[in-house]
Order: sequence, then C-alpha cells, then structure tokens
Amino acid sequence: MAQHYNRKAENLGNITGLEHVNLQIPDQAQGNLFYVQGLGLTRDPYMNTGLANMWINVGKSQFHLPTGDPWVLRGAIGLVTPDRGALLARLAGVKKQLAGTKFAVAENNDYVQVTCPWGNRFNMHSPDVERFGAVNLGMPYLQFDVPMGAAKGIDRFYRKIFDAKTSLEGNGSGRVARINVGYHQELAFRETDKPIPAYDGHHIQVYVQDFSGPYKELMKRELLTEESNAYQYRWEHIVDPKTDKVLFEIEHEVRSMTHPLYARPLVNRNPTQSQQSYQMGGDAWDWEIRRANVRLPDVAPLTGAAAAAYNKRRATRMAGPGM
Repeated sequence: MAQHYNRKAENLGNITGLEHVNLQIPDQAQGNLFYVQGLGLTRDPYMNTGLANMWINVGKSQFHLPTGDPWVLRGAIGLVTPDRGALLARLAGVKKQLAGTKFAVAENNDYVQVTCPWGNRFNMHSPDVERFGAVNLGMPYLQFDVPMGAAKGIDRFYRKIFDAKTSLEGNGSGRVARINVGYHQELAFRETDKPIPAYDGHHIQVYVQDFSGPYKELMKRELLTEESNAYQYRWEHIVDPKTDKVLFEIEHEVRSMTHPLYARPLVNRNPTQSQQSYQMGGDAWDWEIRRANVRLPDVAPLTGAAAAAYNKRRATRMAGPGM
C-alpha cells in the first residue's frame, strides 16, 4: 500500500514560539551561581550584562531575571539538558554556597527536580526525540497549577482567541489543557485542588503569526494591559470565552514575527569545558540534535495535468550531480 506523509504532524497553530520566562530574583550573584554554574546554562553575552538584570540562554529560549522581590511560577518549568550525571555533579557543586535558601534537588525516573534558591521548580529532562523533538537543550514546557474546573475554559480561550493548537486530557485532579506554543513547546494548565498562591507578576513571552487577530479579541473583552510598541502588547487574565469568567492570571508578552528580536541567534556554551579538560573547538553547544529528513518509500505519485511535466523535471534534477 502506498504511504502518505502525516501533514498535520508539523502544524503549530498560531503561536509559533515560547521565547522567554521573566522571573525577578533578589540576588544576581546567587542567580548566576544557580542558572549558570548549577544548571549549566549560558548568560547572554550581548544583552543586559550589568548588575540589574541577567538574560540566561537555554537553547532557543531564555530566562529574563531582573533584580527585585522573588517571583515564583505557580507550577514547574520543564527543561531539556544533556547528561544527567554532569547536571547532578554541577548541582552538588553549588549546594554549599546555596545553603540556607530553598535550593533542593530530587531525582525520579522521568526527570531531576531542582528548586531554585527562591522556590521555582525545574523539571530537568534528558533529551527524548519522541517526546521533546530533536532538542538536547531547550524549554519544552511550562506547567501551571490551576483551579479545579478551569482547564476546559482555558483550552477554549487559547483556541478561540489565539487560534492555538490545543488538547484537553484527563479528568478530576489530573485534567490538563495543553496549548501548543511552538515546535515541541507547550503550556500545560493542570487542575489541582491544592491552594494556589496569589499571582506575583512573573510573565512569559510568545511569538504569534497572526498578530492582529488575537489583539482584536483581547481588545473586545477589555483584557489588554499594555500597548508596548508596534511589535508587542501584553495581557494577563485568561477567561472563559463563553462567560468572561477569569480562570487564571499570568501575564503574556505577545510579539509579532516582525519583532526585531524574532529568531535572534542565542549563544549556548558547552558547560563541560574547563581548564582541566578542554577540547579545541568545543566551546559552543548545539541545542538541536541532527534530524533525519528522508523520503518515505512508496509515496503515492502525483496525478493530474501538471504531474507528467513535474515528474520529468524531478527525474532530471535527481539525476544531476550531488543528488
């Protein structure tokens, strides 16, 4: 039987990328110790290099860490990093210097759970192509704890307002709304009957293809909180589109794909490099695993009036040098 490509498998929806999470931290030195030395991530060498803010690169995403009272994401931040053993060694190396803070490390089969000095939880996964795509360093998901009964309305909100690719899974305390926000990136809103802390002001930033459509819907519902500039706006209340009831609060910084920073290349260092063990040419870290892009065998041939001419051109092209 002739095979066919699953063309829906590569659909992203309107939200095309989760670029950064913004979390205030009260101590830049401890922040550097945790994110750079402990987690093995990279401080951006070009932007915000002073003492008031720090941008941390993780593959094609970032953390923005301005100085201030600590902000804590109500849930967990999923990261992919290579080499669990090396990660655990780095974390053990900063344990003494972070004593007296909320820093903690716990292992399970799925990930290493790391708590930052101010209480943010990180699920540190090993690379898994089936689950996270061809990524060995990145931010595949943010998981938010939301009130019972909120997931269905949250799913509806992102589908209607943002034309996002969404799914609703489970029931009871395990129900979760999954919102696609980029290639193998998602926001997961998981219902819980546990108390949820008050919102403190942290935010996330996403890129969208249709910039004006969601804007009009948010304006209509009086949800916009900031007209940032020509390429960006903000909002923070997720509501049920059927009732306008507020379901959850998390500020979104929404940018167009014409934003000057869109697809900006990020420097990612190889954290295994050291004076004691150095590899020439090994300073940079490639965040993406090489992906296969082979043709399926026995794909059904094209038919129709233009097929013969196309097939002739393709046969000539494939017979050429380097093909």
